[in-house]
Amino acid sequence: MIRVLVADDSATARALIVALLSAEPDLRVVGEARNGREAVDMAERLAPDVVTMDIQMPVLDGLLATQDIMTRTPTPIIIVSSSSRVGDVELSLEATRAGALLVLPKPEGPSISAEAADQRHLVNMVRALAGVKVVRRHTAGSPSVPMRHVRPSSPRSRGAAAPRLVAIGASTGGPAALQTILADLPRSFPLPILVVQHIAHGFTPGLVHWLGGATRMHVRIATFGELALPGTVYVAPDDRHLGIRLGEDHAPRLLLDVAPPTGSFRPSASYLFRSISAALGAAAVSVILTGMGDDGVAGLRFAYEAGGHVIAQDEASSVIYGMPREAVRAGVVTEVLSVSEIAGQLMELAK
Repeated sequence: MIRVLVADDSATARALIVALLSAEPDLRVVGEARNGREAVDMAERLAPDVVTMDIQMPVLDGLLATQDIMTRTPTPIIIVSSSSRVGDVELSLEATRAGALLVLPKPEGPSISAEAADQRHLVNMVRALAGVKVVRRHTAGSPSVPMRHVRPSSPRSRGAAAPRLVAIGASTGGPAALQTILADLPRSFPLPILVVQHIAHGFTPGLVHWLGGATRMHVRIATFGELALPGTVYVAPDDRHLGIRLGEDHAPRLLLDVAPPTGSFRPSASYLFRSISAALGAAAVSVILTGMGDDGVAGLRFAYEAGGHVIAQDEASSVIYGMPREAVRAGVVTEVLSVSEIAGQLMELAK
């Protein structure tokens, strides 16, 4: 039985989430908190397996409550936000820096169309994240610094071509990992960076604004046909695959595609990695970050076989060691690095 604490200052929203979770035979709501302070106290007293946390609450907001829980009684936390406004999304994403695992839209009733999908996704994520081992945060809001962990490069000759572009795929835990990497790259970074981050529909503008505040590089939502420029980060928009095509001048231009989802994802990291490897071959660098499942692995097979350099985030610094693990198991990774080392390696490869 998975024990859940629901924290939300809205009685209506709280009742909906409680009813949604209680309808599942393997889920049990053990507490309802009306503000962040109650959430912190109940997390310590009730020891739930998962906390669903509203971000805008009185007394103590969801960010500060997350910080307190992760320093006192580390527990898997899902941020459930009622708003996709940029400011609210940024606050929610800050909570992932403090240790929350995921940001989801708050489910609404009645259970039809998109709302039903959001409700089912919340239930599935509560189940999936209940068993995740989270770590105590000794400094609120600061990610732990992992030990260095590098696997030897493949004995094959890699990186024969000078890199022209970096592609990054991420899911659960990805926003915080992306922020760590981008914060360590200079404005003069000589390559464009394309990003596929699995995130709730409508939250991408907030993600882009949040990432842009942490890096000297330009961060923007990708638009069809624009030239991929050095020192710029292009994030896949909602419900569009992101890739590139080479123009008549052989310069990479962004491609947005409404092709069917790859697996269950659009945008998909596999689509991104396959697209860049088809266009650039060994001149593409691929990075697979924390996340559940195996999105990205199919595309990395193409990237690796084309001679491209493939970096996987290590287990110690991954919130969910799913996507990177599957890439390593498939034998399509050049090296495994902690998230704090990836920016430095990208700088080396870009020289």
